[in-house]
Amino acid sequence: MSEQKETLANVTPDPEARSHSRLYLACAAFAEDRAALASLIFLAVVALLAVFAPYVSPHDPFEAVNSLRNAPPGSGDFLLGADSNGRDILSRLIYGGRISLVVGFVPTFLAMAISLVLGLAAGYFGGWIDQVIMRVLDVLFAFPLVLLAIAIAGVLKPGVDTEIVAIMVVLVPYISRIVRTSTISVTAQPYIEAARAGGAGQWAIVLRYVLPNMVSPVIVYTTTLVGLMIVVGSGLSFLGLGAQPPAADWGAMVSEGRVVLRKAPHVTVFPGLLIVAVSLAFNYIGDGLRDALDPKAIRR
Repeated sequence: MSEQKETLANVTPDPEARSHSRLYLACAAFAEDRAALASLIFLAVVALLAVFAPYVSPHDPFEAVNSLRNAPPGSGDFLLGADSNGRDILSRLIYGGRISLVVGFVPTFLAMAISLVLGLAAGYFGGWIDQVIMRVLDVLFAFPLVLLAIAIAGVLKPGVDTEIVAIMVVLVPYISRIVRTSTISVTAQPYIEAARAGGAGQWAIVLRYVLPNMVSPVIVYTTTLVGLMIVVGSGLSFLGLGAQPPAADWGAMVSEGRVVLRKAPHVTVFPGLLIVAVSLAFNYIGDGLRDALDPKAIRR
């Protein structure tokens, strides 16, 4: 008997080892996507520059040099030129990453956390719970995402906190629908019925079987939204509903540069290009995660 147990132990795969193997295969599949890997490196550099801004920034982002107002790139020590107040654009871009990345990351993943609760409840339990949750979210769906964010931000006091709240609220309906759809798909699988027949409780099934098997597409979708939310946050700052002057924010920098667009286009072009580049990078990473987390790709 003991020999049989030892044999079974040797033959039966270790769940922890299997999990590590899947993680390794997913990382390997992601690394094969050159666009996604390059985007990840680019975003890591941007994030590190923002975190260590006081140490890597060449100038004080709030210090104005009157003689260098709207100075073109390469003027004096200002590599990317100066804005209409004579402040170094490069330094403000580095510091601006702190606000812009936070506005993209924080509300998006807060919305994902809320959506996981709402979507799991609606998709797994169904019935009146599903009806109540989805009908409330349908009310938010009646408004375009950007217009709803502007309306929410307009009611509240302008600031970074307002941006975060507005973006979080408008994202919950979109992510919740993805969670609900994925939950319904996973709940219909035979192993869920087997778990129920084995006497597993409702919460045990949700946490041990449903959540781990439906979270991958939600993570991929949420990742692609981060770049879009940076654009939305920049738009709110452009309209004066986000970060307030003299705070360095990419959207606010674009807004400040629109007044001198003909005379000094670089004041608007550089932050605009950075917003586009960061947004595209998140989209490429989302595509890479989608392929890497695909079970077919992992099996290969």
